[in-house]
Amino acid sequence: MLYSGFMSAALPPFPEPQEPLDAPQLLEVGSAPEEPCLRADAARNRARLLEAAARLIAEHGAAGVTMEAVAAAAGVGKGTVFRRFGDRTGLLMALLDHSARTLQADFLGGPPPLGPGAPPVERLRAFGVAALYRSAEQLDLQLAAQSDPSRRFAHPSYRALHTHVTMLLRQIHPDADCELLAQTLMAYLDPALINHLTRQCAMPMERLEKGWGDLVDRMARTPV
Repeated sequence: MLYSGFMSAALPPFPEPQEPLDAPQLLEVGSAPEEPCLRADAARNRARLLEAAARLIAEHGAAGVTMEAVAAAAGVGKGTVFRRFGDRTGLLMALLDHSARTLQADFLGGPPPLGPGAPPVERLRAFGVAALYRSAEQLDLQLAAQSDPSRRFAHPSYRALHTHVTMLLRQIHPDADCELLAQTLMAYLDPALINHLTRQCAMPMERLEKGWGDLVDRMARTPV
């Protein structure tokens, strides 16, 4: 499954929850709380800034996205960009949130095996494949947005994916330390590792996909 056109396509509707109560929630990608009279304008400005940033990425890659360039492309002052996103990493993470919502909508309410209705091992296998290809399509953006280690694992998009993997692991190995085991599995999907394997080692995505399936199958067979 490929997750292309993450900024050109409309955001998916929120599905009715079909997961347990500890399942991850869809990210709220809208503007931060504002005064009621400013909320509509703030949301429009934020959307315009994200669209401008997406155009810059399409034209110049993630390296071409600076706060100054986004402000110029959107026709606003640089201070507006800083107020909305804080810094460049916050802006890039906001762009990733748009595509993360598509993936989350699929595993929360989409068809199986990625969505509810399939055995947990099959769902975990499908999740990894979807996450691998999503990262591969947005690799430069993923790498640029994860430059700050203090924010990398605390960001809501990462926490939502980690919570989903933890929930599936609890169904497979209820007595295991599933929260920590989920971090181990998520490391396989790390954009920096995907970058190393695909670009520096010339490893095809098909091999990474097969490796993920093998990892999940071995984990499911072996008592943890």
